[in-house]
Amino acid sequence: MKYYLLFLLVFVSVNLSFSQQDPQYTQYMYNTQVVNPGYIGSKDALGFGLLYRTQWAGFEGAPNTGTLTFNLPLGELKRSAIGLSIVNDEIGPTVETNFVIDYAYSLLFSDVSKLSFGVKGGINIFNIDYNKLNIYDNSDWQFLENIDRKIQPQVGVGIYYNTDRMYLGLSVPNFLNTKHYNSNDVSSTNEDAIAIERLHYFFIAGYVFNISDHVKFKPATMLKWVNGSPLQADVSANFLFNDKFTLGAAYRWDAAVSAMAGFQISNQFFVGMGYDFQTTEIEKQSNGSYEIILRFDVFNKTERILTPRFF
Repeated sequence: MKYYLLFLLVFVSVNLSFSQQDPQYTQYMYNTQVVNPGYIGSKDALGFGLLYRTQWAGFEGAPNTGTLTFNLPLGELKRSAIGLSIVNDEIGPTVETNFVIDYAYSLLFSDVSKLSFGVKGGINIFNIDYNKLNIYDNSDWQFLENIDRKIQPQVGVGIYYNTDRMYLGLSVPNFLNTKHYNSNDVSSTNEDAIAIERLHYFFIAGYVFNISDHVKFKPATMLKWVNGSPLQADVSANFLFNDKFTLGAAYRWDAAVSAMAGFQISNQFFVGMGYDFQTTEIEKQSNGSYEIILRFDVFNKTERILTPRFF
């Protein structure tokens, strides 16, 4: 019984309280490649992205996530694009690192309108170090064996439509129900105990409205559905001033309210920050969640930027 109680705690930590197996992001509108490979088809230039998130700061074993993305358009018409996504996610005794290649092909409807179809494929490297747990009775866990660099495949797809003012996307980052853990990993029990990577379905959308010559309104949303869990909904509202400074807020249904700020340092370089205040009981044990993102685009000298990169 004690074994299953500990396993339940580990499993909940991996799933992050009901609906979060994959990492979650406050600034999802700037980190789209991780969840939808079709996004790279919308890019007109070589791009890099770097994000770090510490969730539930001050809570021992809380999630810490880092992402690195790279994308490059191909061909004269830039109908194709290739990219790389690396995600490192640490939660309690578990560490999962994903290395994924992204590819997208776009149908061009106009100079500013594209429909992109994307695929992603790569590997997940999964680790559990049970020595990091505070074990009450060592005799109950003597049969536990650490999981060391367990390699599992990842295959996902996405479709992404965008203009210079809006985007819509639908994706499944991983179609494979890979098992992180099963009863064969523990010799002390004959009963079934399984932790499976569930399919995550993402819907994303955003638009840019002109309020005045100097102010734009940028609402966005991300819906995530996982089988057996409630629908997770994120809604954000950002205001862009003089195409340089962004200030906004967001709400994650029954989970958190967030504040965001960003600055377009140049046409190539953007930095953004986010802070989450949990609306659940866990806020009493933590100091909120923090996130920072850096994006850098490399343009050819002959390219002319017609509009800022809104998303």
